[in-house]
Amino acid sequence: MLLVFSSKAAPNVMMFAEHALLVLKAAGRPYLDALPEQGVIPHDQLAAAITGIERAMSLDSSHQDSDQDEEEESHKHPMQLPVSFKQRAFPLLDMMRRSAEADVDVMWEPAHTEW
Repeated sequence: MLLVFSSKAAPNVMMFAEHALLVLKAAGRPYLDALPEQGVIPHDQLAAAITGIERAMSLDSSHQDSDQDEEEESHKHPMQLPVSFKQRAFPLLDMMRRSAEADVDVMWEPAHTEW
């Protein structure tokens, strides 16, 4: 399922539920196997959520920098490269930071996909 995260302080962020689940688990949300279709992170809980995501990003070893990896990746089309946790989490983390500064909540719901 495709989700849209929204906040009065930042542009919307779209993310597949399976990827959002990993980010929100890192943020300390108590979800096990699936996210509810709709949810909210209250503004007073954003600081802890941001800290949790930043901690998970610092531990992300899925994209280590090395000369050999760079050489191998330079021969691949960008669409073939894996997406790291840091790359997936950054847009939502940015939204959370902006929302925390503005004291507003972050909410999510299913994206409208009638295209």
